[in-house]
Amino acid sequence: MAMLTDEMLLESYNMATMLQLDREFIALLLAEIHRRDLMTNQPVLH
Repeated sequence: MAMLTDEMLLESYNMATMLQLDREFIALLLAEIHRRDLMTNQPVLH
């Protein structure tokens, strides 16, 4: 994940949630977003 820019990470998360991809994949993206202290506009899926 370190190779993704912040912008690419957020875009990947937004697209993954919009496309309803695998929850584990979305969780990995979200964990990296939190690790980087970034904000997302998408609601968290449970």
